[in-house]
Amino acid sequence: MDKEKYFKNKNRIVIKIGSSSLIHEETGGLDYDKLEKLVRIICDLKNQGKEVVLVSSGAIGVGVKALGLLRKPKTVSLKQACAAVGQGQLMMIYQKLFFEYHKTAAQVLLTFDVVSSDERRHNAINTFNELLQLDVVPVVNENDTVGIDELDDSVTFGDNDTLSAIVASMIHADLLIILTDIDGLYTDDPHTHADAKLIHVVEEIDDNIKSMAKGAMSSYGTGGMSTKIAAARIATNSNTDMAIVSGADLNNINRLLHGEDIGTLFMSHKEKDFNVEKFILSKEYLE
Repeated sequence: MDKEKYFKNKNRIVIKIGSSSLIHEETGGLDYDKLEKLVRIICDLKNQGKEVVLVSSGAIGVGVKALGLLRKPKTVSLKQACAAVGQGQLMMIYQKLFFEYHKTAAQVLLTFDVVSSDERRHNAINTFNELLQLDVVPVVNENDTVGIDELDDSVTFGDNDTLSAIVASMIHADLLIILTDIDGLYTDDPHTHADAKLIHVVEEIDDNIKSMAKGAMSSYGTGGMSTKIAAARIATNSNTDMAIVSGADLNNINRLLHGEDIGTLFMSHKEKDFNVEKFILSKEYLE
């Protein structure tokens, strides 16, 4: 498979970055060097004529730091307060960085009822298409200040993994790139099994692939590998390829698009009768 040729015509791209890739684990502070690199890479992709949507976690973490809290809050109301403070600060940073590269960023906050409501989904799709047509970079996050279910640990959607796949599905993206704290999908948990092997290409997500979803959670992220497999099922069944690559080095975005054999590529394949709303509401992927 010639990956460089394969990725060449991927023009509408969704990039998801998690909290663990944005925040210094030791201090809880934002990694400004990584943020600047991420924005620069996205702006360069746009200069190549590509459309890019960024799905960014980190609002609650930023709020925790800004409010001087010693640890991530457990109550829904305090999480929402942290999100309210952090989302504004995070978006301000993104807009400032994009402006330095002569690009405009727009904040798009979603809740998962955008999936179940035809009207809201239609409106969201129109908004994304208009922003992309205007050469704007949509920066997407969950609307944590009102989305109680998404903040409740009993209803975990996976640190924006699933949200990024829903966005990719709605806008008919060519590619979803998930940046995370692991190199890709392994045959077993590489943190505990030295003989675990990286799987470079997944053509079909079968029971064997699902059983490999044992990735460990990080201190600041909430999603394990199981949520990434769930995201891959949504994306690939919506005719969107999805790649999991390490966010430790953001140049991996360019390496992937230039065809280097990094991360795990899930190839799109339309599954008959697949319904995103039913898939999410069934919570099948949380089992």
